[in-house]
Amino acid sequence: MAQQNNEYSLGDVHESIDATKHKKRWRKVLSFAGPAYLVSVGYMDPGNWATDLQGGSKFGYSLIWVLLMSNLMALLLQTLSTRLGIVRRRDLAQANREVYPPFVNFCLYLLAELAIAACDLAEVLGMAIGIYLLTGLPVLWGVIITVLDTFILLLLQRYGIRKIEAFIISLIAIISIAFLIELILAKPHFGEVITGFIPTKLNADSLYIAVGIIGATVMPHNLYLHSALVQTRKININESGIRQALKFNFLDSTIALNAAFLVNAAILILAASTFFATGRTNVARIEDAYHLLPMLGKLAPYLFAIALIAAGQSSTITGTLAGQIVMEGYLSLRINPWIRRLLTRFIAIVPAVITILIFGDSQLDALLVLSQVILSMQLGFAVIPLIHFVSDKKTMGPFAIKRPVKIMAWLVASVLLFLNIQLVTGEVIKVFNSQGNWLGKSVIVISALIFTWLFIMMALLPVIRNRKAKNRLQMHSEEKPLKNLEIPHTNTIAIALDFGKSDEKLIAYAIAQGKKEAKYVLLHVVETVSASYFGESSDDLETRQDTGRLEKYANQLKTMGYDVLTEVGYNRRVKEIVRIVKEANANMLVMGAHRHSGLKDYIYGETVDKVRHKLSIPVLIVS
Repeated sequence: MAQQNNEYSLGDVHESIDATKHKKRWRKVLSFAGPAYLVSVGYMDPGNWATDLQGGSKFGYSLIWVLLMSNLMALLLQTLSTRLGIVRRRDLAQANREVYPPFVNFCLYLLAELAIAACDLAEVLGMAIGIYLLTGLPVLWGVIITVLDTFILLLLQRYGIRKIEAFIISLIAIISIAFLIELILAKPHFGEVITGFIPTKLNADSLYIAVGIIGATVMPHNLYLHSALVQTRKININESGIRQALKFNFLDSTIALNAAFLVNAAILILAASTFFATGRTNVARIEDAYHLLPMLGKLAPYLFAIALIAAGQSSTITGTLAGQIVMEGYLSLRINPWIRRLLTRFIAIVPAVITILIFGDSQLDALLVLSQVILSMQLGFAVIPLIHFVSDKKTMGPFAIKRPVKIMAWLVASVLLFLNIQLVTGEVIKVFNSQGNWLGKSVIVISALIFTWLFIMMALLPVIRNRKAKNRLQMHSEEKPLKNLEIPHTNTIAIALDFGKSDEKLIAYAIAQGKKEAKYVLLHVVETVSASYFGESSDDLETRQDTGRLEKYANQLKTMGYDVLTEVGYNRRVKEIVRIVKEANANMLVMGAHRHSGLKDYIYGETVDKVRHKLSIPVLIVS
């Protein structure tokens, strides 16, 4: 485990593919193809299968419009994600870290990890069910076996991002071919299929499935992933190069996400034509669908199981990459890929194993749908910052999204939030209408307050900061005549020294301000144990050495013709610097800045800020 040495997203493969060297247009287009396919597998993972199968078997073709709407939402949001990565060369987690306070960032990090864990749970269950359907091996053993797919990703990572992309596209091809054959066997009535594209009102049951479909389609971790993957392409960092990259990545996203839509639509249509049309509206489990598919022919169930395993395997790779991006982006922390993979997988395996041990295999599909609803509930915390970032003209320049796109983006965010709030409110009302269970009710209230606070901070903080920046800009642009301009005379300058490499630089800057007309006070604060107890009476080795060093500096400056005094402070650095400066009636203080922030401020102290807030004289900070 180590702190990152650079600020690149997915540093091992950052700009590893040179998209600038190709002259032929078709080769240039192909050089950009790939990232969206890694993202698209998240839109056809086993979690989608559970929601699509339930939606098709229970409501027929009536929820196809939800699939189409969620696909259009996904295309818009993924395009915004690529825009952030291409223009700013930042992924969404890095951009959040630069804007939000540490605590808000940590909360967003936990929510992102929760979304990835929910996604990985769906992949674990999907692969385990697929193995069970194909081989008869118990689902519990299949869940445990999924740990081994960790090593597939590690093997692929050795060969670069292109090999990972090729592997993913091969799995997508397997899934697509399998469902194309399934649809041919099912022979759906396409006149009824078309009616499914007409929006209809959602009741409580269909709303739950619809939110699950949206959560399974528009995934929060994919927004982090896509903003990082586009940076694996080296582009010309100029206006024409960026515009070209945006155009080719939009083409990549359109093709890949429409392919994902067709797969999801195929699953829903298959369920509607095979189960709903025959009155089997209670098919809520993937295993039920598998066992009923032989009515289409002997080949159908095997194709179904193979496609399910391929979907789980492809999604698990992208989930791991998303976890790496989130951890590195929010925490600036990188751990070994195999540890990260095992950690993510075990977090997903634990609830799956517990569910199987307590309820058996009967509740696995309900757990799959629940994982997708959890994903949907996290969407707002990824979508809203993304829209803020790509709308910011200060950081995006001419590539900030235009007003029509901005309106559509906020409309999508509003729809997602409305559906989630409606769903959560309905579930909460059920809990509060039940007798007792005060612990559960208390947890809900506390969680709601925390989520509300976090949402307000996340949504409003960028707006407040932008307005403050505009106000400062407007204030600076005001024209004010200079009247009675008085040049202050600096006659006493205090210099805080720490006997480091910057001492000579500090003294030089001080002399540049006062020349030989000013008096200079060299000061240093001793912070030994002896100094903390005895103060001026301290006579330990460090106190004597520090006093001697000050005198040597002073003697050298005196021989150059400068008026110099020395002062030693004891124990409390800030308090002593302020005391010495005031007692010397200094007109200016010169200090050094050590250029640390965050946690190091708490370790080394925030001397500069605390001192300047306690003094009314100018403080010159020298880096």
